[in-house]
Amino acid sequence: MSTPPSKGRIVLVHLYPREMSIYGDLGNTRCLAARIRRHGYECVVHDHHPGMPLPEQTHLFMGGGGQDSGQSRVEDDLAVIGDRLHGLASDGTPMVMICGMYQMFGHAFITHDGVDLPGLGILDVTTRGQSTRMIGGIVLDTGFGEVVGFENHSGATMLGSGQQPFGQVRAGFGNNGVDGTEGARTHNVIGSYLHGPILPANPRVADALIAAAAERATGRPFEPAELDDSVADEARIRQIRRLLSTSAKSAKSAKGAKSAKGGWVSSR
Repeated sequence: MSTPPSKGRIVLVHLYPREMSIYGDLGNTRCLAARIRRHGYECVVHDHHPGMPLPEQTHLFMGGGGQDSGQSRVEDDLAVIGDRLHGLASDGTPMVMICGMYQMFGHAFITHDGVDLPGLGILDVTTRGQSTRMIGGIVLDTGFGEVVGFENHSGATMLGSGQQPFGQVRAGFGNNGVDGTEGARTHNVIGSYLHGPILPANPRVADALIAAAAERATGRPFEPAELDDSVADEARIRQIRRLLSTSAKSAKSAKGAKSAKGGWVSSR
């Protein structure tokens, strides 16, 4: 059987796969590359390391989380390629930045000790380190439907006044555990704390990024193939149900404890 002709060539850039790719974030790159090919496009994956030039043609970017030491090792290189990333983001290039790279796409990360580490400012967010760690399963309502993942971060991120979040938290902590937001979204750039990795578990998000990349690469509308995502959908639905059920039980328990305490106080 002859292989059908490619619908186009998409260049996927993985930023700092050695320094910024923990908690399964490499799975996002593998998911994107596999789905691009399953949709009938050619995919070229470019691993960008500190000190290397970016490819002349770039259509899609992925960046992951890392330790503080990893962030410090890529900081100088980000300053070098920052202007180009700004231009590409403003021009609609799709990007998904997770955890540490999400923080570095904001204005600054202020450490727990008060050290101000500047970011790129592509997303209107600022992050402060704190002693409390936000960790566990998380469910969001997003423009792509319900999204599920796993968060593990101590940075508390605040959105600027005009910054759109990636989603609203239904279970979990999100950006800061207080305002009910998770991540940030500007143009086709998504920043998020969701590991897992996020994209294999949420194919609609992956395909939205691929659609934008395909249009940039070919100058034509995205031509999706019919993919069977039934297994991923079933896994996501079950995980969402479990997390929402656990969250509801925890909220009910906390409300009961508060009521009991309130009754004891008022009886005195």
